[in-house]
Amino acid sequence: MNYHFSAYLYRLQYIQRWSLMRSTAPENVAQHSFQVALLSHMLCSIGNVHFARSLNADRAAAMALFHDATEVFTGDIATPVKHNNPRLLSSFRDMERVAAERLKGMIPPELTSVYAPLLQPQDSPSGSEDALLLRYVKAADHLDAYLKCVWEVAAGNREFAAARVQTAAKLRGLEMPEMEYFLIHMAPGFEMSLDELSAGSDGGSVDCGQPVDGADNML
Repeated sequence: MNYHFSAYLYRLQYIQRWSLMRSTAPENVAQHSFQVALLSHMLCSIGNVHFARSLNADRAAAMALFHDATEVFTGDIATPVKHNNPRLLSSFRDMERVAAERLKGMIPPELTSVYAPLLQPQDSPSGSEDALLLRYVKAADHLDAYLKCVWEVAAGNREFAAARVQTAAKLRGLEMPEMEYFLIHMAPGFEMSLDELSAGSDGGSVDCGQPVDGADNML
């Protein structure tokens, strides 16, 4: 019997994000998932090293890789559309559950226990490790959206200027010290040119203008 789970996940590269926005660099869901995995791992590692957490960064990265897997069937619905209408959001959540069940049906039975929880981590019991890590994955998801806005604005695309301010406010609202650390120490590089990054590759700093929105008073 053939199982098409992995073949469908590879098709996430055909699902485009930011469909209502004019982008200088198009982005697909596969790229986004990879980036959110990087950020999830980083936020958890920052938490472990700097804030005495005991977070499973590897598990968080795995959860992040699958966090938008259902969009291979639902597509990516723009945030202003999805979240500004409670009825539409509720319908979309139902679509996500149906899509997750369809994907689970494509997993070899002996692997279902491994991948099914990654497709629906929101169903994890309260207080479980996955429930805790899901907070970091969601934070990384918002952070990736913010960094996209930063990148676009730095490229001169004012289409993302308002979204940058809105997503910065959302990050501040998380009240997460790991996020504050990232925004202060790591996010400024996303506004630098390659030459500026190379000049600071020895760990020194390069003056690249204004600090990241709100980074000085995140908490």
